[in-house]
Amino acid sequence: MHIAFQRTGGFAGIRTACEINTENLSAEEATQVTAWVDAANFFNLPEVSRSGGADQFQYKISIEKDGRKHTVETDERATPASLSPLVKWLMAAARRGASG
Repeated sequence: MHIAFQRTGGFAGIRTACEINTENLSAEEATQVTAWVDAANFFNLPEVSRSGGADQFQYKISIEKDGRKHTVETDERATPASLSPLVKWLMAAARRGASG
């Protein structure tokens, strides 16, 4: 599974991004990431979900898995609770400078 993630916006407007290939993760971490994607029902989430308001973080997540590709764009208030664990993990990965 390949994941491209970026966060933009906020007060400072700083862009944070990473790309992840689960084949490059440990088996345990890959299993956890896949579980979060599945639990969020990612491939059935709307492509765009916005709550409105200024200075919010904007998230863009693109995932390719088993021949399917889906992109979700959302802001921090409109992010479904089921997607939050994946977003938190991706933010941590981006801060670590993950690319793989």
